[in-house]
Amino acid sequence: MPKTDSLPFKLLYYFRGGWGLYFAFIFAAINTLTVTYFLAIDNYPALKAIFPSFELYLFTMMAIGMPLLTIIGYTHYRRSPAYSSETGVMIRANPYMRRTLINSELNVELNIKICEILMKMSNKEDTKKEMLELKAIHDKITEFVSDRKFSNNKDLDYLKDVLQD
Repeated sequence: MPKTDSLPFKLLYYFRGGWGLYFAFIFAAINTLTVTYFLAIDNYPALKAIFPSFELYLFTMMAIGMPLLTIIGYTHYRRSPAYSSETGVMIRANPYMRRTLINSELNVELNIKICEILMKMSNKEDTKKEMLELKAIHDKITEFVSDRKFSNNKDLDYLKDVLQD
């Protein structure tokens, strides 16, 4: 695994997050509102009659824009296939994200089998069959984990197999 405690790269990551999420967003909003008002609305008497001052324009755009953009954002994340497509691309492109997803899939498979065995044991039932299945799962996971690396496509191949099932 690459070195993850490099201070300059951590600072660069935090800077990019602060810039992209906060500064650039606020700066772009202020810039858009200022430019549209003073270059478009201020020069057209019909629009100037609707928005006689920049403050009224700003208040109106915030009152309409913020709820509208919130609805658009909600739709993007919850109702449209766009976000799931973005996530699929990120999982394919980012081996660390892909590894986390696959590890959780492996954990779920193991936990289900262990829970089945524990329930049978608590009911004093025979668990030989389940123990053999658990051993098979263990062997499969051990082989998979020993062969995979961030530099090869074993995780991606496993993910494709899971998605086809």
